[in-house]
Amino acid sequence: MQISCPNFIGGEWRTLRGASTPVFNPSTGEVIAECPVGTAALVDEAVQAAQAAFPAWRDTPPVERARVFFRYRQLLEANFDRICQSVSREHGKTLVEARGSIFRGLENVEYACGIPSLLMGDTLENIARGVDCETVMQPLGVCAGITPFNFPAMVPMWMFPVALACGNTFILKPSEKVPLSAVLIIELLEQAGLPKGVLNIVHGGREVVDALLTHPKVKAISFVGSTPIARYIYETGTKNGKRVQSNGGAKNYIVVMPDADVPKTVEALSTAAFGCAGERCMAGSTALTVGAAADRLLPTLVDAARAIKVGRTDRPTPQPDMGPVITAQHRDRVMSLVAAGEKEGAKVICDGRSAKVPDAPNGFFLGATIMDQVQHGTTLAREEVFGPVLNVMRIDDLDHAIEQANKSAFGNGAAIFTNSGKAAREFKHRVKAGMVGINVGVPATMAMFPFTGWDESFFGDLHIQGREGVQFYTQQKVISTRWFGEGVGDVWKK
Repeated sequence: MQISCPNFIGGEWRTLRGASTPVFNPSTGEVIAECPVGTAALVDEAVQAAQAAFPAWRDTPPVERARVFFRYRQLLEANFDRICQSVSREHGKTLVEARGSIFRGLENVEYACGIPSLLMGDTLENIARGVDCETVMQPLGVCAGITPFNFPAMVPMWMFPVALACGNTFILKPSEKVPLSAVLIIELLEQAGLPKGVLNIVHGGREVVDALLTHPKVKAISFVGSTPIARYIYETGTKNGKRVQSNGGAKNYIVVMPDADVPKTVEALSTAAFGCAGERCMAGSTALTVGAAADRLLPTLVDAARAIKVGRTDRPTPQPDMGPVITAQHRDRVMSLVAAGEKEGAKVICDGRSAKVPDAPNGFFLGATIMDQVQHGTTLAREEVFGPVLNVMRIDDLDHAIEQANKSAFGNGAAIFTNSGKAAREFKHRVKAGMVGINVGVPATMAMFPFTGWDESFFGDLHIQGREGVQFYTQQKVISTRWFGEGVGDVWKK
């Protein structure tokens, strides 16, 4: 049975007829929905609805806006399992991974509940004689979010809770590969009492994206996706006068020192490289093993990778350790990169390309794969694989490991596993990455901290989440005040 995938404009759910793209259950390869392909005209309707709703929502006291998100949090918790099942079905995450991602999204809703404090400005009396000064933070207007396939519910919740709590209205364009979870979490927001038109959903592809990037009434764009598209979003959006935060891809390095705790490092590295089938921008895709670390680490790591059970995630039990990748085309791309790595001299020491799931022969499955002796400058060393593939590069010392990591065009995350405080301090000081882990394989931040990618992992000035997120969705006004007493009568005497 196929699931409905409507647009949401001006408080009305609309089922469009016409062009559409298939939404797959990656575990079985079956089409479970059709995502409508929106148009520029539909975007304009959504923008007009958001613009019409903006004045009343802007003037709603922040404490009342926060109460909407307190109610929303309760609804998200009450429907938690339902949302997780939706994510697992349309994306392929295991239920454990889906739960983790929804918890991270929920943290952003909780952060938005504190908006009355987050919007407080500064004041200073007597900046000059009789003159007081204050700052206030005011919303921008209509904002938009364009989100990727790999976190169907979490990444939208990185954006719209803070944007709305700040007093903006919002248009969400979810990935056409995974639109169903976005529809579900917005249905719950509607139930929480969000006024009509304050949040809208428009599904589609390039035409919808370009319409959002060029519409004169859209003031800000948030994006998460691949680096080429992130660059396009940033350049097109800023050229059209918009504020843009555009998160791109990554090639995250994990340095393993000879003194690293092997069992704990293997556990963390397995999660970093193979969690979510490697489909995340914070995946630890490359291990830089220093000195004797490779010989100590790899036998245990290969055993752990081979023990990862791959299977379908679209039913509560039994649940595998790792689910499928998003589409057959993406699976084939990852396999082609592994083949290119072999041709360029890397050795496959754990091969997941032949993974089979007997009760789901048409699913988009790959097993955990480890490539040893990957060399700098090769395809695997340069490109973001976005699949369950770990590259291993053997390095002589920490200086060369940091140098190798810093050659990357990306700058999302980096981590080091060591028992040496000196090595850890040197690494965190010198490595070129926005998020750094010390014995933490996936140093992704919580809602109160910004998600700080660097270089080609981020285009913009203010990052998603935390105080930077509040700053992105507001503009600051500075007010200087002086009152004159002449001609006002005898107010002081009375």
